[in-house]
Amino acid sequence: MRLHYIWAIMVLLTSCKGNSQEKKETSPKQAEQKKEFKIQKTKAEWKKELTDAQYYVLREAATENPFTSELLDNKEKGTYVCAACSTPLFKSETKFKSGTGWPSFYQEIEGNVAYEKDYKFNTIRIEEHCATCGGHLGHVFEDGPAPTGLRHCINGVALKFVPEK
Repeated sequence: MRLHYIWAIMVLLTSCKGNSQEKKETSPKQAEQKKEFKIQKTKAEWKKELTDAQYYVLREAATENPFTSELLDNKEKGTYVCAACSTPLFKSETKFKSGTGWPSFYQEIEGNVAYEKDYKFNTIRIEEHCATCGGHLGHVFEDGPAPTGLRHCINGVALKFVPEK
């Protein structure tokens, strides 16, 4: 009898599914399959050019610890570029304080950020890459401010800041 209860509880627990899992896809619309990038380098070449932290995030798709980026509280005017290849990715006027611990932007520089579906952690997210070198930047979510409603949650170590002249 006890075995029947345990079996019923196991079936019940494994069949539960929350409403948050119902959403099939996150914006932006331009999410696409894995693609080739203009700059192609070997792991050894990237390791020579990047710091350990940059390599880990940009080439291994890791996530830096929240609230550790020197760029998090940067309020200067300028452009955030890819730390690996210097492609302009985000303008300072689109940066906002999200409270998440990572630099956040409501809009990318069109054409310079590539998107790919990320199926890790049993959910579909949209991963962001530099469109030139393929470096992992972070993810985009639909909880940002107007005018886009998007939050590009970006690892600060994946970026370099170029002040406006």
